[in-house]
Amino acid sequence: MKDNMGRQRQPTTCRTHNLGLVDYDRAMRLQDRLVSARLIGEIPDTILLLQHPPLFTIGTSGGEENITAAKATLVKERLPIIHTDRGGNITCHGQGQLVGYPIFDLQNKGKDLHLYVRNLEETIIRTLHEFSIPAFRNSRYPGIWVYQRKICSLGIRVRHWVTKHGFALNVNNDLKHFSYIYPCGITNGEVTSMSQVLGHQIMIRDVIPYLLKSFSQVFRVSVN
Repeated sequence: MKDNMGRQRQPTTCRTHNLGLVDYDRAMRLQDRLVSARLIGEIPDTILLLQHPPLFTIGTSGGEENITAAKATLVKERLPIIHTDRGGNITCHGQGQLVGYPIFDLQNKGKDLHLYVRNLEETIIRTLHEFSIPAFRNSRYPGIWVYQRKICSLGIRVRHWVTKHGFALNVNNDLKHFSYIYPCGITNGEVTSMSQVLGHQIMIRDVIPYLLKSFSQVFRVSVN
């Protein structure tokens, strides 16, 4: 069966790829290929789970004025700055941060971007609640928060109702690099991680099963 754009309709399944550590540029090229494949129905809805080496990314609403560290510091610590096509402002990536990139076709899901973003938020909130972390939305700022500190950033882009980019959940990453920026452009913003909140180290491999469970429940898909 095809939709009104000639795309093959796929069953409500979501294919998962756990990729480990992936360079940002490589992940963007992979997303673009998957978006093109999803547009013509070659693949079902898909989510990429991965980590990035340390870097800063700036979305379409941001600028380098939100970097507070000297350029010499960034060069010394090998922290590249990449301008990307997702929405949002500046954020920091690094090992120990769980990044999720859903490649989802919203054509048959109501074409509702606000609902899609709220579902991403709900997925993260439910995942954190599994670890007794009291996560919540902040009406003033996007993302997910714990004790007035941001624990997860979100930023998306949509091409013909197929999504790319997604969320970045701080699990056990070194938070030092966030002190080099105004995270998401928030001058008084602070960040935290699951490990910091819990007071002990937690591994990404322990988080992924709960994340996929929550993702499946919220988006009503079968994850495999």
